[in-house]
Amino acid sequence: MYDELTEVDIKKMQEEIDHRVRVLRPQLIEEVQTARAFGDLSENFEYKCAKQAKNRNESRIRYLERMIRTAKVIQVKTQEDAVGLFDKVTIFNEMVKKEMEIQIVTTLRQDVLKGLVSKESPVGKALMGHKVGDRVQVEVNPNMKYFVEIRAIEKGRDDENMEINSY
Repeated sequence: MYDELTEVDIKKMQEEIDHRVRVLRPQLIEEVQTARAFGDLSENFEYKCAKQAKNRNESRIRYLERMIRTAKVIQVKTQEDAVGLFDKVTIFNEMVKKEMEIQIVTTLRQDVLKGLVSKESPVGKALMGHKVGDRVQVEVNPNMKYFVEIRAIEKGRDDENMEINSY
Protein backbone atom coordinates (compact mmCIF):
# COMPACT_ATOMS: atom_id res chain seq x y z
CA MET A 1 0.00 0.00 0.00
CA TYR A 2 1.12 3.54 -0.64
CA ASP A 3 0.17 6.94 0.72
CA GLU A 4 -0.97 9.66 -1.63
CA LEU A 5 1.19 12.66 -0.74
CA THR A 6 1.88 16.03 -2.30
CA GLU A 7 5.28 17.35 -3.32
CA VAL A 8 5.17 19.62 -0.25
CA ASP A 9 4.71 16.53 1.98
CA ILE A 10 7.75 14.89 0.36
CA LYS A 11 9.80 18.09 0.73
CA LYS A 12 8.90 18.44 4.43
CA MET A 13 9.77 14.78 5.11
CA GLN A 14 13.12 15.19 3.33
CA GLU A 15 13.87 18.32 5.38
CA GLU A 16 13.12 16.41 8.59
CA ILE A 17 15.37 13.52 7.49
CA ASP A 18 18.20 15.96 6.72
CA HIS A 19 17.83 17.61 10.14
CA ARG A 20 17.74 14.28 11.95
CA VAL A 21 20.79 12.95 10.06
CA ARG A 22 22.96 16.09 10.15
CA VAL A 23 22.03 17.61 13.51
CA LEU A 24 20.31 15.13 15.82
CA ARG A 25 22.25 11.96 14.96
CA PRO A 26 25.70 13.39 15.92
CA GLN A 27 24.26 14.92 19.12
CA LEU A 28 22.60 11.68 20.14
CA ILE A 29 25.69 9.61 19.40
CA GLU A 30 27.74 11.97 21.56
CA GLU A 31 25.16 11.71 24.38
CA VAL A 32 25.36 7.89 24.23
CA GLN A 33 29.16 7.99 24.41
CA THR A 34 29.10 10.46 27.30
CA ALA A 35 26.57 8.38 29.24
CA ARG A 36 28.52 5.19 28.53
CA ALA A 37 31.54 6.75 30.26
CA PHE A 38 29.57 6.98 33.52
CA GLY A 39 30.36 3.34 34.24
CA ASP A 40 28.31 0.20 34.85
CA LEU A 41 25.85 -0.05 31.93
CA SER A 42 23.45 -2.38 33.75
CA GLU A 43 22.49 0.37 36.20
CA ASN A 44 23.19 3.41 34.04
CA PHE A 45 19.85 5.18 33.53
CA GLU A 46 21.40 8.02 31.51
CA TYR A 47 22.88 5.49 29.08
CA LYS A 48 19.53 3.73 28.62
CA CYS A 49 17.75 7.04 27.97
CA ALA A 50 20.41 8.19 25.51
CA LYS A 51 20.19 4.85 23.64
CA GLN A 52 16.39 5.10 23.49
CA ALA A 53 16.56 8.64 22.09
CA LYS A 54 19.12 7.55 19.49
CA ASN A 55 16.99 4.54 18.50
CA ARG A 56 13.82 6.69 18.21
CA ASN A 57 15.69 9.06 15.91
CA GLU A 58 16.91 6.19 13.71
CA SER A 59 13.42 4.69 13.64
CA ARG A 60 11.90 8.01 12.54
CA ILE A 61 14.50 8.35 9.77
CA ARG A 62 13.67 4.84 8.48
CA TYR A 63 9.93 5.58 8.69
CA LEU A 64 10.24 8.81 6.68
CA GLU A 65 12.52 7.22 4.08
CA ARG A 66 10.03 4.35 3.63
CA MET A 67 7.15 6.86 3.29
CA ILE A 68 9.03 8.76 0.58
CA ARG A 69 10.02 5.55 -1.20
CA THR A 70 6.48 4.14 -1.29
CA ALA A 71 4.52 7.39 -1.76
CA LYS A 72 2.41 8.17 -4.76
CA VAL A 73 2.87 11.87 -5.52
CA ILE A 74 -0.42 13.56 -6.33
CA GLN A 75 -1.28 16.96 -7.73
CA VAL A 76 -3.79 19.13 -5.89
CA LYS A 77 -6.74 19.60 -8.24
CA THR A 78 -9.45 22.03 -7.29
CA GLN A 79 -13.01 22.13 -8.52
CA GLU A 80 -14.60 25.53 -8.12
CA ASP A 81 -17.64 24.48 -6.09
CA ALA A 82 -16.78 20.97 -4.82
CA VAL A 83 -14.81 19.73 -1.82
CA GLY A 84 -11.16 19.07 -2.63
CA LEU A 85 -7.86 18.53 -0.90
CA PHE A 86 -6.93 21.27 1.64
CA ASP A 87 -10.43 22.82 1.57
CA LYS A 88 -12.07 23.87 4.83
CA VAL A 89 -15.55 22.41 5.01
CA THR A 90 -18.35 23.30 7.39
CA ILE A 91 -20.56 20.26 7.94
CA PHE A 92 -23.60 19.47 10.04
CA ASN A 93 -23.37 16.03 11.60
CA GLU A 94 -26.96 14.73 11.80
CA MET A 95 -26.10 11.99 14.29
CA VAL A 96 -24.75 14.32 17.00
CA LYS A 97 -26.75 17.35 15.79
CA LYS A 98 -23.65 19.50 15.69
CA GLU A 99 -22.01 21.78 13.14
CA MET A 100 -18.24 21.51 12.79
CA GLU A 101 -15.47 22.81 10.58
CA ILE A 102 -12.85 20.45 9.23
CA GLN A 103 -10.04 20.69 6.69
CA ILE A 104 -9.33 17.86 4.26
CA VAL A 105 -5.59 17.04 4.26
CA THR A 106 -3.19 14.25 3.31
CA THR A 107 -2.69 11.37 5.74
CA LEU A 108 0.69 12.72 6.77
CA ARG A 109 -0.83 15.96 8.10
CA GLN A 110 -3.99 14.68 9.77
CA ASP A 111 -4.77 15.74 13.32
CA VAL A 112 -8.42 15.26 14.22
CA LEU A 113 -8.11 17.30 17.42
CA LYS A 114 -7.17 20.31 15.27
CA GLY A 115 -9.89 19.59 12.69
CA LEU A 116 -7.44 18.22 10.11
CA VAL A 117 -9.10 15.16 8.57
CA SER A 118 -7.38 12.79 6.14
CA LYS A 119 -8.82 12.52 2.65
CA GLU A 120 -8.52 8.76 3.13
CA SER A 121 -10.63 8.69 6.32
CA PRO A 122 -14.34 7.76 6.08
CA VAL A 123 -15.38 11.44 6.39
CA GLY A 124 -12.73 12.66 3.95
CA LYS A 125 -13.60 10.03 1.34
CA ALA A 126 -17.31 10.78 1.67
CA LEU A 127 -16.92 14.56 1.29
CA MET A 128 -14.46 14.68 -1.62
CA GLY A 129 -16.13 15.95 -4.80
CA HIS A 130 -19.44 16.95 -3.16
CA LYS A 131 -20.95 20.45 -3.12
CA VAL A 132 -22.62 22.81 -0.65
CA GLY A 133 -26.08 21.52 0.23
CA ASP A 134 -25.23 17.88 -0.46
CA ARG A 135 -26.27 15.34 2.18
CA VAL A 136 -23.50 12.76 2.30
CA GLN A 137 -23.45 9.33 3.93
CA VAL A 138 -20.30 8.54 5.90
CA GLU A 139 -19.66 4.82 6.26
CA VAL A 140 -17.35 4.06 9.16
CA ASN A 141 -17.93 0.31 8.79
CA PRO A 142 -20.80 -1.83 7.44
CA ASN A 143 -22.69 -1.46 10.74
CA MET A 144 -21.96 2.23 11.42
CA LYS A 145 -23.19 4.87 8.99
CA TYR A 146 -24.31 8.46 9.48
CA PHE A 147 -25.16 11.51 7.39
CA VAL A 148 -23.56 14.94 7.21
CA GLU A 149 -24.72 17.99 5.31
CA ILE A 150 -22.16 20.27 3.65
CA ARG A 151 -22.96 23.83 4.71
CA ALA A 152 -19.93 25.74 3.37
CA ILE A 153 -16.68 25.21 1.49
CA GLU A 154 -13.69 27.52 1.80
CA LYS A 155 -11.07 26.79 -0.82
CA GLY A 156 -7.65 25.96 0.59
CA ARG A 157 -4.16 25.42 -0.69
CA ASP A 158 -1.18 23.22 0.12
CA ASP A 159 0.28 25.27 2.97
CA GLU A 160 3.95 24.61 3.69
CA ASN A 161 3.47 25.89 7.26
CA MET A 162 1.19 22.96 8.10
CA GLU A 163 3.13 20.46 10.20
CA ILE A 164 3.54 16.79 9.37
CA ASN A 165 2.71 14.14 11.98
CA SER A 166 5.45 12.91 14.23
CA TYR A 167 3.95 9.37 14.14
